[in-house]
Amino acid sequence: MAEITAALVMELRAKSGVGMMDCKKALQETDGDINAAIDWLRAKGLSKAAKKADRVAAEGLVAVASKEVGAGEVGAAIEFNAETDFVARNELFQNAAKSFAQLGLEHASVEALHGAELEAGKTVQDEVTQLIATVGENMQLRRAARLSVDEGVVASYVHNAVSPGVGRIGVLVALHGGGDKAALRELGRKIAMHVAATAPLSLNTDDLDPAAIEKERQVLTEKAKEEGRPDNMIEKIVSGQIAKFQKDVVLTKQPFVMNPDVTIEQLVADTGKELGAPGLHLAGFVRLALGEGVEKVEGPDFATEVAQMTGGQ
Repeated sequence: MAEITAALVMELRAKSGVGMMDCKKALQETDGDINAAIDWLRAKGLSKAAKKADRVAAEGLVAVASKEVGAGEVGAAIEFNAETDFVARNELFQNAAKSFAQLGLEHASVEALHGAELEAGKTVQDEVTQLIATVGENMQLRRAARLSVDEGVVASYVHNAVSPGVGRIGVLVALHGGGDKAALRELGRKIAMHVAATAPLSLNTDDLDPAAIEKERQVLTEKAKEEGRPDNMIEKIVSGQIAKFQKDVVLTKQPFVMNPDVTIEQLVADTGKELGAPGLHLAGFVRLALGEGVEKVEGPDFATEVAQMTGGQ
């Protein structure tokens, strides 16, 4: 069995909001697997941690950029990681992140972006290597995403911005259709703010990953059993909860955070009618949150400190 350290317990507690002893029990039951422990806690009715599971500690910046291309627009978002927040506040680091986002407008993948030229004979990867040598911290251009429409706008929003276009969460929203571009961009920005707040898993129901649905079904089924629901009712109960889950995580079906009486889908349709653009629709979105999926290893001093705080629990 994996060693259940105080640091591991504290990490699960931070992600789940559940008490230390329950976190320790969950880790023991799942052999120290954080993600499995979160599911175990949810099945026991102890945690609503699914929406918090990606809050992993990592530093750096997310940057966004966009430009008009004919009647349409293109937008890009990148994640540039460093070891400390101190480096992320450095102007050199911020300018590099902005320049990478600008180059992302021309390159659709992070692999292509690494080889893109910043200037004659100097690639993005060369610049990252030079920054590492200059600053003395490990850095990585980790992710890049690009959206485009041949008519309409690609709006952007940065949450917790440290300077224009860079912050901890970056969102792109593509709206395809005619109408006044300023009005479309304002609508896109509001939807981007919504996306930053709600972190939807897909644009439409059909786009939702079947594996995500199956995982949710397994957790809900186990939870229903733990609650003592009759076997002949569990499937019906879980099916209803799955339908609700889909509405919660699909962008077009979510209630708009600024006006919960309408869904995002209705908001776009209503705005299209107002602008004389009935074909207006959401073509896509990108949400990059700093540190998603990055495990930050804590040193022995942190584990010792947590053990002291929790009395070794």
